[in-house]
Amino acid sequence: MTATPRPPLTILRAAPRGFCAGVDRAIQIVERAIERFGAPVYVRHEIVHNRHVVERLEALGAVFVEELDECPTDRPVVFSAHGVAKAVPAEAKRREMIYVDATCPLVSKVHVEAERHFANGDEIILIGHAGHPEVVGTMGQLPDGAISLVETVADAERFEPNDPSRIAFVTQTTLSVDDTSAIVQALQARFPDMKAPHKEDICYATTNRQAAVKAMAPRSDIVFVIGSPNSSNSVRLVEVAQRAGARAAALVSCADDVDWSSLGSIRTVGITAGASAPEDLVEGLIEAFRTRFDVQLEDIRVTDEDVVFKLPRAVA
Repeated sequence: MTATPRPPLTILRAAPRGFCAGVDRAIQIVERAIERFGAPVYVRHEIVHNRHVVERLEALGAVFVEELDECPTDRPVVFSAHGVAKAVPAEAKRREMIYVDATCPLVSKVHVEAERHFANGDEIILIGHAGHPEVVGTMGQLPDGAISLVETVADAERFEPNDPSRIAFVTQTTLSVDDTSAIVQALQARFPDMKAPHKEDICYATTNRQAAVKAMAPRSDIVFVIGSPNSSNSVRLVEVAQRAGARAAALVSCADDVDWSSLGSIRTVGITAGASAPEDLVEGLIEAFRTRFDVQLEDIRVTDEDVVFKLPRAVA
């Protein structure tokens, strides 16, 4: 009996995709901390927003908690890549805990910018999403009221500063490049003297992954973004794919999440991964397609990344 031929399918694989330097560094910090101090090592919040990464680190001996008071004082604690308010390390010092800060250096850059503007007497606007750990951490660098959160163009049009000539803005690092640009333009139209970051706050990895999705979306019947629902940069990739011309786009944590029966007669699929999603999940999704289709793989590369961040001295 002759096997039914598998339908042809072109998979466009975005490059860059997946882990960025900040995520890679944060994961290494937890791994090194377990090697150096033994298990358990406590981690305040998910080290990065990916359940697969968290579960692998749990198997090695990491214990994830929401707040510092859940950690015993005789075990080390790691702060997540998203950054923390200044009160968190201050409390760890007060309790005489060993702690390692895995905040992404590009998030730390935003913290430094905010502090510099505050020291200069400027009112600070933070463009970001309320409740995201990075936003909570950035706002927690300064006294209450020093930073105003703006999430949308409508927020930008409503914002009323104390002194229009003394304001500055910073942004969350994982936002949509296009959405953020629209918000900044709305603010600049109202406040021409507003100070901007010396270098754009949206990180290189977020920008590059969005650019790769824009390049492949117009050819794609559907774009799959591998990532977690609480991963800001992954959710933004779905939005970017939809706006850039993909007929459909979906966020999946792995191949098991795909509703294969709903795909219909697709010819071209785009695949990418958020900055906290490991490459083995991409490979797993491609293999799942290979079992159902005659796959031709094509890389859509917009740039190469060679950024590496040093580890903290405590675990280097």
